[in-house]
Amino acid sequence: MTKIKATNITWHEGHVGREEREKLLNQRGALIWMTGLSGSGKSTIAYTLEHALVQRKHLAYVLDGDNIRHGLNKNLGFSAEDRTENIRRIGEVGKLFVDAGIITITAFISPYRADRAVARQTVGAGNFFEVFCNTPIEVCEQRDPKGLYKKARAGEIKGFTGVDDPYEAPENPELTLDASKVSPQEAAVMLCEFLEGAGRIPALGR
Repeated sequence: MTKIKATNITWHEGHVGREEREKLLNQRGALIWMTGLSGSGKSTIAYTLEHALVQRKHLAYVLDGDNIRHGLNKNLGFSAEDRTENIRRIGEVGKLFVDAGIITITAFISPYRADRAVARQTVGAGNFFEVFCNTPIEVCEQRDPKGLYKKARAGEIKGFTGVDDPYEAPENPELTLDASKVSPQEAAVMLCEFLEGAGRIPALGR
């Protein structure tokens, strides 16, 4: 549990509420939490979905695991403790983005169920949608776009998820995708249809 160090602080309510922001944007805020092994297609699908939503005149934004570690979370490593803090921060950022009415898509390995459960609780179950990129590890390793599996197998990287660190697959994700069977474009269509069904964006033509 994160130790609370801030004292003498008070929550300040603004004059504009979430409903007003969502009405302005013609959408409802949501957090699409994409989880899966390295190379499972999370980032590619996330950015394809972002592009598809913007093409449909919706405000969407991707929080990508590597990109976040260049700034907000650059002081975190890959120990279990740092991974937990990494996901905790993203859950808090996601909560703010959802309150702003933005359709937010994360692309984080987020290997531990407990950490993802905390993120869901932080954002609110009704706003959090877990998408499991269930691409077989053999396919992920064959792709190996960053050369990380090769380094992990050679012992150059320790604690690599799927090789010498566990990945705890979601038990009840809202949606499951296998990037070895669907293209990023097909996955984006499926996710847009899911968002329509969840009442986050209007169906095309409406």
